[in-house]
Parts: sequence; C-alpha cells; structure tokens
Amino acid sequence: MNAFGAKWIFGVLVVFCAFSFASSAQEPDERQLVDLTNEARAEGGAKPVVWDQALADAARAHAILMSREAEISHRYIGELDLPERAAKVGAHFSTIAENIAMGTTPGQVHGAWMQSKGHHDNLMNANVDHIGVAIVRARGALFVVADFSQAVNAKTPAEVEAAVGKMLTDKGLSLMSDASAARRYCALEGKSGGDIGGKEMKPRFMMRWQNSDLSKLPPQLEQQLAGAQFKQGSVGACEVQGGAGAPVFSGYRVAVLLY
Repeated sequence: MNAFGAKWIFGVLVVFCAFSFASSAQEPDERQLVDLTNEARAEGGAKPVVWDQALADAARAHAILMSREAEISHRYIGELDLPERAAKVGAHFSTIAENIAMGTTPGQVHGAWMQSKGHHDNLMNANVDHIGVAIVRARGALFVVADFSQAVNAKTPAEVEAAVGKMLTDKGLSLMSDASAARRYCALEGKSGGDIGGKEMKPRFMMRWQNSDLSKLPPQLEQQLAGAQFKQGSVGACEVQGGAGAPVFSGYRVAVLLY
C-alpha cells in the first residue's frame, strides 16, 4: 500500500537504452488513457504521443501477467525486462519508460499518475513520442500498463553499414568492397578480435559498439581518425548483443576496421 490508498498500486520504470507503428483497434479504456495523456501533454506544452502497436503488444503481455499475479511489478520471475520484451515484439527506440497501476477507471489511474513524480515525468517527457497501452480487467480491478518510447527508425544492416561508411568516406577514407571481416568482428563476443583480416590484411585498428544513434561516430573512433593516418576502412553491422546484467536494447551494433 502507498500514499494513494488501498485502491491504488503504482509502479514506474525508465530505461535509456537503441519506430514501429501500426494502427490497431483499441479498447475504449485504452483510448481514453491515451487521450488523457495527450490532453495533459498539450496543457504542458509537450507534443502528443502516437499509438505504437509493438509497445501495446509488450504492454498487454505484461498486463496479463500482472492480472494473473494479482499484484503489480515491472518484472516477474522468468520474464524479460522492459527493453528486451519491447524489442522482441518489434519496437525500436532510444528511450523507453513504463507506468503500471492497478485501479478502477482510466481517469483515476491517469489522475494518480499525474500526482506521482516518477509517473508524471514519464507521461510528460518531451522526448517520448510513442505510446502503447494495455488494460486488463480481472479480479474486480483494472491492471494497467503504459509504455512510452522515443522511437527510432528501423534500418537494415546494409543501411547501417552505408550510414557509418559515409561518415568514414567524408573523412577521406576509402571503403573496402569486402566487409566480411568487419561483419565477423561485429558478431564476436568478448574482447578478442581473433584472426580478423587474416595474415595479409590485418587491420591497424578495430572497434565495435552498439547504440541507437547513427548520426555520429563514437569519440574513441573519432580520436583514432584524427590522430592516425588510415587510408581504408571497412564497416560491418550485426545483431545487437546483451552483456551480463545489460539488456539488449533496440538499436544497432556496428564494427569498423581501419587499415
């Protein structure tokens, strides 16, 4: 129980991690909660959030779990965490946040969220632009999940490689036509680069990273390009990986080899 009383239980979660939109029929209660959210955002000077079916699918799966457990939590034993479960159903984002509640009506849930700093900050965040809502009626209550995200466009590996490759050529490097070594290095786990490039074409510098921003190169790579004389580069893209204790977020994983 908390300050909102016995009828209300709330949770809030924000994750910064790396657009998926589809129209879908929404339940009236879900539509009402979205409308209330956008009314509040308009009053606060924030742009409206638009419906994201992938976020709604992730929210529904979690709301069903909450209704079965008869209590609310952002994660249950054996369940993926928020970034992983949203990415798994097709959401693409750089920021993702979640509000959860057990209450009686959408209006009451919204009103209580607006009075709770964490929930209010998620709902009014000027950086988020998409929303997915799920409301499950069970046990005489509403189990509510609202997922908010700052969406990013999904790019194919070829598009990722082209975007990073252009930044290298803009710095005067020529791109190698064979990107297989960079793709292999991208997909490797751990720190070792193995025998990337073979004996004849061994790169002088290798780097891989993952995030949702393809508008700029990582600072470490920028430093290498500014302080060394490289003539050629190779770019490889692969599936995003998660490390120990680090969720797989929705973004891009890239490797660059410099020669």
